[in-house]
Amino acid sequence: MSALTKLKEDPELHKYLVQRVGKTHLRQRIGIETEHVADKFGQGRHFFHIENWRTAASVITWILKLTGLSERGEANVLDFQVRTNEIVLPLLPDAFAGFTVLHLSDLHLDSLDRFPDHLAAAIEDLEYDLCVLTGDYLFETHGPHQKAMDGLQRVCRAIDTDIYAVLGNHDSIFMAKPIESMGIRLLLNEHVCIDREGATLYLAGIDDPHYFSADNLEKAYDGIPDESTSLLLAHSPEIYRHAAYVGFDFMMCGHTHAGQICLPGSLALTYNSSSPRFTCAGAWSYELMQGYTSAGTGSSVVPVRFNCPPEVTLHKLAKR
Repeated sequence: MSALTKLKEDPELHKYLVQRVGKTHLRQRIGIETEHVADKFGQGRHFFHIENWRTAASVITWILKLTGLSERGEANVLDFQVRTNEIVLPLLPDAFAGFTVLHLSDLHLDSLDRFPDHLAAAIEDLEYDLCVLTGDYLFETHGPHQKAMDGLQRVCRAIDTDIYAVLGNHDSIFMAKPIESMGIRLLLNEHVCIDREGATLYLAGIDDPHYFSADNLEKAYDGIPDESTSLLLAHSPEIYRHAAYVGFDFMMCGHTHAGQICLPGSLALTYNSSSPRFTCAGAWSYELMQGYTSAGTGSSVVPVRFNCPPEVTLHKLAKR
């Protein structure tokens, strides 16, 4: 069933999506999803899309089986590393000093049947004040998403704070309703106010900037006072320049998987991103904006990792 047919047969879903993103954004998203399913070349900010090239997955899988590394690579996918990242924000309200954000990215929840349970176990005892998800819930770049949504529901049961999220290049706009039905607030080119002890922190999020080019930073920032502290969720670091010039203080993103299959020393063969390498893994800064690109909590193309463990990140906000 095509996306347009699906909307025509479900007027309630159409009404919901129009209310959430507006007619223009919905038409743009659905048009690209319908016309360019599984494109390997063109579209988005990166010319070649290895995630859409099924031959790549087959070749990598064959090589791993031939070398006997399949089991090790799959075990590495479930070996989550908890990393702490302190962010010093000069304008941070005193009430938010020590405020901690749990950051999960590129979950690809239907990659392995046991992945959601292992991730839930890895985060259930962590201490944080807020959880954010920076996109890519589905393993494939298109197709049925119910299994991924079931996995996300399992992970949500291990999180006892508010959850905010954005969509990635693996995610259809049709996933918005099931995601929000779990109590997760999707930020689709918009922002919210986080209040604490009479002080306010602004959290914004944009739709996928990598493949769908559905991001609108101006709309997301509109209404945020310049003298406030603002955090941005984006699936990919590729819009880092624009985000910095708009005025965001800290950007959280993912998409690159930090290479996922790396040489010893975590040397990435590719980041599958048009963004410069300094923005593709870990902490970085540009102009007045700080950023952090997660190595990814899940895996893409093939469910394996080498010399690049999956990441669960705790961002601790500080003021000096």
